[in-house]
Amino acid sequence: RGQAGDVDRAVASAQAAWRDRRWRGLAPRARMDVLLRFADLVQRHGDELALTETLDMGKPIGDMLNIDLPEVLRTLRYFAECIDKIEGAVTHTAPEALHMILHEPLGVVGAITPWNYPMLMAVWKLAPILAAGNCVVLKPSERAPLSCARLAELFVAAGGPPGVFNLVQGIGAEAGRALALHPGIVKLSFTGSTRVGKQLLEYAGQSNMKRVALETGGKSPQVFFDDLYDLDAAVDRAIGGIYDNAGQVCNAGSRLLVQRGIHDAFVERFVARTPALYRPGDPRDPATTLGPLVSRAHLASVMGHIEQ
Repeated sequence: RGQAGDVDRAVASAQAAWRDRRWRGLAPRARMDVLLRFADLVQRHGDELALTETLDMGKPIGDMLNIDLPEVLRTLRYFAECIDKIEGAVTHTAPEALHMILHEPLGVVGAITPWNYPMLMAVWKLAPILAAGNCVVLKPSERAPLSCARLAELFVAAGGPPGVFNLVQGIGAEAGRALALHPGIVKLSFTGSTRVGKQLLEYAGQSNMKRVALETGGKSPQVFFDDLYDLDAAVDRAIGGIYDNAGQVCNAGSRLLVQRGIHDAFVERFVARTPALYRPGDPRDPATTLGPLVSRAHLASVMGHIEQ
């Protein structure tokens, strides 16, 4: 349960790596090679990482192996390949002037990630942060922290220099707050609730006015008109919109707005199709397509909505 002192040490570690250029000073192809080896190690340990996440937050093992893990690998390899292809420009100027545009890393970046896609959301942040030559301090969700800890180990095993990828476990009100307030963090990337996103903007203003990139969640309506060309496909998308990942998605489609002319047929198909697409069960069973909710607190919240 990391505290402000742990965040201080992690930021100091990242700043030391930033100052001596052990990562940003590598040739682009050398950084690319590290990230590609990192992806290879994630793939080699894919079964372990998938099972870890299934046990940690309840995501069905089939989803981990067929959805999350392949996307993690695609993301790492995509940004690795980008490294030696990010080019600047020499602009058209008067003959006596030379004007160049250069893309440079920012410095030490903080990342706070959620529990619903723990490894995937972390890699969506880590891959571009590292590919650009930055150093990073990651604070994963306390509800599902284990796969991110393994990622940090694999990065070092792939040849990533020590101090480049730092990780602090802890809860948001302690470690997350300390990271957001830290003057050594030049940019903060966050995925989570709107309430916490607002707090992070305040913390940025109270400290060093660091840049803040927010992906905050909410329930989103799905709208269906009577001129849609494939009712069955629309119903399947509507079902997935609320039941994917047990509804634990930042844009979960928990409201359906259906035009009157197709309302009854839509509802009938929805009720009939859902059991075929989503089967609750032990998330370690490959046949399970609907795992448990992440915590008792989240369960109580969902049950409260149902009762309401």
